[in-house]
Amino acid sequence: MTSEYQHPVLPKATHDERARQEFVMSFKGYLQHKIFPSIKTLYEQEIEPELTAQNPNPQPWEIRRLMKKQPRYQWMGALKRLNQEMLWQSVSMSVERQLPELIERSKPKHPSLGSLTLDPNFTMPSHQTQVDIHCMPGGYHTEDQEDDVTAGAIYDHGVYLYGLGWLGSLNDDLGQSLIHHYLKSEYPQLQPQNILDLGCSVGHSTLPYVEAYPEAEVHGVDLSAPLLRYGHGRAEALNRRVHFHQQNAESMTFADGSFDLIVSHILFHEIPVSAIRRVLKECDRLLRPGGMMVHLESPPYSYLTPYQAFLFDWETANNNEPYWSAMKMQDLAALTTEAGFKPDCITQKFIPSWLRTQHLTVNKGALASRGTWFILAVTKENGGMQEL
Repeated sequence: MTSEYQHPVLPKATHDERARQEFVMSFKGYLQHKIFPSIKTLYEQEIEPELTAQNPNPQPWEIRRLMKKQPRYQWMGALKRLNQEMLWQSVSMSVERQLPELIERSKPKHPSLGSLTLDPNFTMPSHQTQVDIHCMPGGYHTEDQEDDVTAGAIYDHGVYLYGLGWLGSLNDDLGQSLIHHYLKSEYPQLQPQNILDLGCSVGHSTLPYVEAYPEAEVHGVDLSAPLLRYGHGRAEALNRRVHFHQQNAESMTFADGSFDLIVSHILFHEIPVSAIRRVLKECDRLLRPGGMMVHLESPPYSYLTPYQAFLFDWETANNNEPYWSAMKMQDLAALTTEAGFKPDCITQKFIPSWLRTQHLTVNKGALASRGTWFILAVTKENGGMQEL
């Protein structure tokens, strides 16, 4: 586990608050290392033989239909859901206690360090208001007072706890992995001038692009004003120049051909497939010829064993991730060609976690042998990255 970087905007925990948060992390670690292996044994001994005799490739919900009758699996699900709720509660108490101070610390102070553009008439899409995504109270978008940053502060620290530190001290492993294990390795001459991060939240994955491409102008868009306010304050505190915009990635106001590089990091599983289609079409519009888009996600189900897919599918069934399963079962290449990109310009592959390759002590996980993250990379038309 890496220690969380204590940047100036991060909510500060008291002794008792920290104790609760440490318990939440150790509780999750116990579930992962002690309880989950017994669930796999249960499946292999009690469920798999009869189920696979009828269907060698059962769907996640077919496995769940049988597993949910097992008391051990019921207990696992109850404890995992409880752990998720406890996580947000432990962070929320700390944020609420110091909210006025967090709001003040997040306000823009350095005009030279990017910008924050919010839309007072913004309409939140219904697919984000129907459920509190990831069980985070109020979802990612709710705001209750002027200049509210509650959701951003909860999310920043909550993600560190949720990942048990394996996303890095700044929760930036996704962006760092995409940069160093794909863009820098596959396209070492790449020097984009305009970069756009879709669904940037508080900028965890956005800020690494500022360091990797110091000559580029980096933009991030998100639906949530509280995330963006906090994210801009966080970027300033870390001396990173980013332009944050409250926009819907399904329909943005940037001019055609505005960007050389468009990226996203675990955005697709947070939105319905219909929205993914619109996002891909927007990427086609916003990329200039020869530009590239790269979308990073956890693996689609087609790359997993039936049991692994069943474990991941718990998110949809029990953790307020309503779009997870549908996205994981999509043919992303087909969606991309529907959006206007050419099939021979599409790459799908696994890349390793950047943090894990730094030889740090982290939880390697079940997919470590083939790489942690899955990427969909697409070059617009036949221009090639050498044009950038």
